[in-house]
Amino acid sequence: MSGKYTFTKALKEVRFHLCQTSDHSAATRSFLTRAYPTMKKNNPHTPIMIREALGVEPRVFARYEYGKEKREELMGLDDKEIESKVTGLVMTGV
Repeated sequence: MSGKYTFTKALKEVRFHLCQTSDHSAATRSFLTRAYPTMKKNNPHTPIMIREALGVEPRVFARYEYGKEKREELMGLDDKEIESKVTGLVMTGV
């Protein structure tokens, strides 16, 4: 799994938005609990931010060079589908 989360050089930041208590964010919380240490270990200089707020729908944002941003909705996805969405964002550029 170590090579899976080696981010592209164009990626400047990854931001997760989720609810800390709701069921619709449970899979995102599970994914972050499992994958965050590996992502941070492989990319120590890239900020990985986790923003928790009551009632927000889970989503992930990737910010690239020149302020370009991509967003993926994570609502209703399981752990493996979230992994696939996040991997797609962090491995490819804009």
